[in-house]
Amino acid sequence: MTLMTPPPLDQEDDEMLVPHTDFADGPQPMEVAQPDTASAVDAQTVEDPPSARFTWTIENFSRLNTKKLYSDVFYVGGYKWRVLIFPKGNNVDHLSMYLDVADSATLPYGWSRYAQFSLAVINQIHNKFTIRKDTQHQFNARESDWGFTSFMPLGELYDPARGYLVNDTCIVEADVAVRRVIDYWTHDSKKETGYVGLKNQGATCYMNSLLQTLYHIPYFRKAVYHMPTTENDMPSGSIPLALQSLFYKLQYSDTSVATKELTKSFGWDTYDSFMQHDVQELNRVLCEKLEDKMKGTVVEGTIQQLFEGHHMNYIECINVDYKSTRKESFYDLQLDVKGCRDVYASFDKYVEVERLEGDNKYHAEIHGLQDARKGVLFIDFPPVLQLQLKRFEYDFMRDTMVKINDRYEFPLQLDLDRENGKYLSPDADRSVRNLYTLHSVLVHSGGVHGGHYYAYIRPTLSDQWFKFDDERVTKEDIKRALEEQYGGEEELPQTNPGFNNSPFKFTKYSNAYMLVYIRESDKEKIICNVDEKDIAEHLRIRLKKEQEEKEQKRKEKAEAHLYTIIKVARNEDLIEQIGRDIYFDLVDHDKVRSFRIQKQTPFNLFKEEVAKEFGIPVQFQRFWLWAKRQNHTYRPNRPLTLQEEAQSVGQLREVSNKANHAELKLFLEVELGQDLRPVPPPEKTKEEILLFFKLYDPLKEELRYVGRLFVKGSGKPIEILSKLNELAGFSPNEEIELFEEIKFEPNVMCEHIDKRLTFRASQLEDGDIICYQRLLQIDSSQQCRYPDVPSFLEYVHNRQVVRFRSLEKPKEDEFCLELSKLFNYDDVVERVAAHLGLDDSSKIRLTSHNCYSQQPKPQPIKYRGVEHLSDMLLHYNQTSDILYYEVLDIPLPELQGLKTLKVAFHHATKEEVVIHTIRLPKQSTVGDVINDLKSKVELSHPNAELRLLEVFYHKIYKIFPLNEKIENINDQYWTLRAEEIPEEEKNLGPHDRLIHVYHFMKDTTQNQVQVQNFGEPFFLVIHEGETLAEVKVRIQKKLQVPDEEFSKWKFAFLSLGRPEYLQDSDIVSSRFQRRDVYGAWEQYLGLEHSDNAPKRSYAANQNRHTFEKPVKIYN
Repeated sequence: MTLMTPPPLDQEDDEMLVPHTDFADGPQPMEVAQPDTASAVDAQTVEDPPSARFTWTIENFSRLNTKKLYSDVFYVGGYKWRVLIFPKGNNVDHLSMYLDVADSATLPYGWSRYAQFSLAVINQIHNKFTIRKDTQHQFNARESDWGFTSFMPLGELYDPARGYLVNDTCIVEADVAVRRVIDYWTHDSKKETGYVGLKNQGATCYMNSLLQTLYHIPYFRKAVYHMPTTENDMPSGSIPLALQSLFYKLQYSDTSVATKELTKSFGWDTYDSFMQHDVQELNRVLCEKLEDKMKGTVVEGTIQQLFEGHHMNYIECINVDYKSTRKESFYDLQLDVKGCRDVYASFDKYVEVERLEGDNKYHAEIHGLQDARKGVLFIDFPPVLQLQLKRFEYDFMRDTMVKINDRYEFPLQLDLDRENGKYLSPDADRSVRNLYTLHSVLVHSGGVHGGHYYAYIRPTLSDQWFKFDDERVTKEDIKRALEEQYGGEEELPQTNPGFNNSPFKFTKYSNAYMLVYIRESDKEKIICNVDEKDIAEHLRIRLKKEQEEKEQKRKEKAEAHLYTIIKVARNEDLIEQIGRDIYFDLVDHDKVRSFRIQKQTPFNLFKEEVAKEFGIPVQFQRFWLWAKRQNHTYRPNRPLTLQEEAQSVGQLREVSNKANHAELKLFLEVELGQDLRPVPPPEKTKEEILLFFKLYDPLKEELRYVGRLFVKGSGKPIEILSKLNELAGFSPNEEIELFEEIKFEPNVMCEHIDKRLTFRASQLEDGDIICYQRLLQIDSSQQCRYPDVPSFLEYVHNRQVVRFRSLEKPKEDEFCLELSKLFNYDDVVERVAAHLGLDDSSKIRLTSHNCYSQQPKPQPIKYRGVEHLSDMLLHYNQTSDILYYEVLDIPLPELQGLKTLKVAFHHATKEEVVIHTIRLPKQSTVGDVINDLKSKVELSHPNAELRLLEVFYHKIYKIFPLNEKIENINDQYWTLRAEEIPEEEKNLGPHDRLIHVYHFMKDTTQNQVQVQNFGEPFFLVIHEGETLAEVKVRIQKKLQVPDEEFSKWKFAFLSLGRPEYLQDSDIVSSRFQRRDVYGAWEQYLGLEHSDNAPKRSYAANQNRHTFEKPVKIYN
């Protein structure tokens, strides 16, 4: 399946919905597609293998000018798929790539499909450097695509020497294997398993798996129940009560339980609860909080009794009798996964003895520096042992966190007394048998910055395991809970051997990251009985009442089909709402009195209930049905007939509303006599029309409802003018103007009424609205912003209060302006400039708001780049009310014609690095940048020549030619460095070579040798026949390194990351012969030493990690 894709035409640069967390490595969802139920069709099925490989060849790749690009559709497992890429990154400096369900918008409601898949960018020079990432996902309407926002750095992808882009062609590969899906929705956890799940309130599923684990330690649950709380406490303000409430519901509820009260009691804001924290951090903070709250109560010390163990750190001298020890407590242990095959290997590594010798000797007080042994041994283990597996590590090479998916085994029974108690210190109590049995396995599925958490638990330590996956609890066998959570790789069987010979190998992204073991000798005490008598009476009463209310609501919901909701609007509602809550139409039906009436109730009985509620006797009530008109307005249409009033409420609802809504909307007409008491409604003939009247005051800019009148179709407005003046409180002869309010969506239609034409000739009918006002004199109409009804309604319809924020403080509203959605670009920036007291509005630059990430969009709005304010506020189908502004130092149109580059200038003799912002016309060259820079920097001598380099992760990738256009230079991903060209480089002999020299150290945490570069890379001239000893003298002088430190440095020739150490007598130039390498930066002279430089941000854009907020529980 090889498809060719022509370069697309310039498509609309729309923005994708991405979770606000920066997902940098692992798989994750990308955009949400809403299922279109109206056009739902069955997924098309064709004869198709359940696994296949799809190849997509994309030509003219670097010239793609679209934000996102879809491949052609391909079929696997009877389903339609396609690949989605963001050639310039989905708001990150990496290629973003996802697998997408091609027909998600037309699939039936509740669809779901499960696939394991890998996505790859092929290296067309060396296949072994192909980048391939795999994952698995259950696709559904909410997550119709899944993949990698940071698939590979754009710097690597777009570098032709790297081999991913050859002849400007990129080749993408997708291996997809479709799996059977279990029906998620019909499962009743309580019925099937006896347990209930926890609702996921957004990125808190790690909390759910931890809470389930703690809940299923009965001794812990009992202690939580026994924490003193009072009936006056509120769960959202008290951690003990919130946890008691949660545990009670988990024990007695029939459906999944919400955690909102608990997270509120932590003091989490919504942003916090959507940020994925570390489960170990949450566990520690939660336990510390509970420990603190238990002090001075009957359950004081429970946390320590359950989870606290102790180990001894020791240092023991080898040649003299001296030993230093320090006792420390722990609540959980962090075990290495990398390089360990199982839990025992991790414990072996934990107690491994380190020798302190050579430069690293131990200072043993009076004995001075001594060779010594350093290590850790355990004094005691806790009854409940929590093991955190270090699945996440910092990768120095890639300067990012990575997830370790290696295979790592853990036993059902863990014997920590093995091999004569090799883990125990001499002080340990050997009478305690440290034999543990596995209670729960917490699993993480996904990559380093995102994914899903769930837990396998056996609550009573029987052979039956259960999987707790948010709301869903299922029975599982031991193989699923243990072996399948070891991690490692899984090879899928070939379903179609002739199709493609290479087997599909998938890394298992689901693996254990936390284990809970319970000591055999303590299990009777810990797996104890917890029943109602453990729960305080006030808590039982409160929670039972809550349950009853919930049950009542559930019952009402279940019985909703037996009832009709009748919403009754009255004159009083119109008076109250028009001009305050609403301006158009007559009433907001959600704010009127509603009645819940059984469908079989006769309508006449309902009228009695209305009489009781409003004090209007039945004989004075007349009800009108509302109708939705074709122009989307909603008006009273006709009175109910006597035959209709004789029907039941349910039958009437069906008459009034063909669409299947369970509501009946009515208008109650009550006529008042001279004494303002209700009188029987007059008979309505076909000739009579019911009209509603609103009065507008242009001076006060106020609109209000003044009443309704019956008029004859053959009558004329001129006949009711005195009555309208009376309703308005005007003198009888006041001259007034009349307008008909016709519609307001998508735009306002309000037309002048000719007072001399009949109502019928003006096409007025029941339910129509007439707005009227005093006739304004010319001079007073000029003083009014909106002199007549149409202009006022136009203003109301389009007015928009916009919250403006400074782009530098994107979380804080700075000021609000009332604008019109119809304002053009100039209108908006002029209002902002006026508010800020700025003369030149062209210096204002605006940026739109991303409704999903709640942050500014990455690209600002171009000068006059949008038509209206409404376009500035639109993000997909959502409208925001936020805009970000910045004040530029030059007008925006001028700035848009310029290219701005950040250049780091390295002085020839001084240590400092100064970052300069260079702004030049886009058609300028690198030579122009250098000339501009020369005017800003201090040179070592007047004739010094400068050059511009591209530096990325401590390597030099390019020297820019002077004639290169700056328009295509990207300083967002790599650093631009300017420096003086040394004299020796200008006079290169025929056999001299210019080589790259980089600092490096070996990463000791990895099994294989991995090289980590740091510091500032530089060029060096080496002469033919020059030895390393001679080169070292020049390097030491250039870098000004003291002798003592320089003597510790090692020197190596590195090619493709592998060091080959050099001796002083080696001829350096002989190493640097032409070879088949990616680029000059892959062959270099490496200086191996420790990184002693103070850590400074190497360049603003090379340290763009997202640092997670630590978990804080404030209460």
